[in-house]
Amino acid sequence: MQYTALTVAAIVVLLPIYVTVAFSLQTGASALDFPSSLFPFPPELSVFRRVFSVGNLGRYMLNSAIVAVAITVAQVLTSILAGYAFAFLRFPARNVVFVGFLATLMVPSEVTIVANYDTIVGFDWLDSYQGLVAPFMATAFGTFLVRQAFLAVPQDLRDASRLDGYGHWGFMWGVAVPLARPAIAALGVFSFLLAWNQYLWPLLITNTDDRRTVQIGLKTLASNNVNEFNLVFAGTVVASIPIFILLLVFQKQLVRGLTSGAVKG
Repeated sequence: MQYTALTVAAIVVLLPIYVTVAFSLQTGASALDFPSSLFPFPPELSVFRRVFSVGNLGRYMLNSAIVAVAITVAQVLTSILAGYAFAFLRFPARNVVFVGFLATLMVPSEVTIVANYDTIVGFDWLDSYQGLVAPFMATAFGTFLVRQAFLAVPQDLRDASRLDGYGHWGFMWGVAVPLARPAIAALGVFSFLLAWNQYLWPLLITNTDDRRTVQIGLKTLASNNVNEFNLVFAGTVVASIPIFILLLVFQKQLVRGLTSGAVKG
């Protein structure tokens, strides 16, 4: 029964992916047929070259990669620093400030988009990488995740490191961060995925193809090629490849990071 349920769940998850790949391998004419074949033969492989020449997808993906990597690095660093402060430092109203951090998780991003846009305009960062990155350099979720991982570090290690002459900086990078590596890796994966899939903010502040990201590129590709469904599906497949690679490479770290501390014994 358990394996049957898992098989059904796998089919439900994988079927849309297979349909997307199958549609991308059809010819432009057959992609408009109804019902379309889910087993295209011969496959139209040249469509994957056309998404780069016709849809300029290479430039869009490069922009997304630059923005996603910058946001991921910034969020990981700020989450480590803030998480360490909330876990190990003693300062007035620490718990109140931390609750304030968590309260921002309940604020929809649409509420702050006008203020962020005015800030970016004030800095003259429209249509720039720094404008795409700056509003997302810190995350309350990341701070919470890393703080919880740091709280699991035994106090004996902190005392031993203090006797060895380690200050906060040395203890954080030499002891706490390596022990919290699964949680930090999970944060990195989530940050990259969210940054890669952004649509509204890049659409709002970018005006040229030199800075537009892959999600806007896919929308443009679909708008300009309404009669070539296979081209649109091929672009979707190509844009999804970095995400699948990331999930495959960091699968174990992602599971460990999300389940660390869930089991005691």
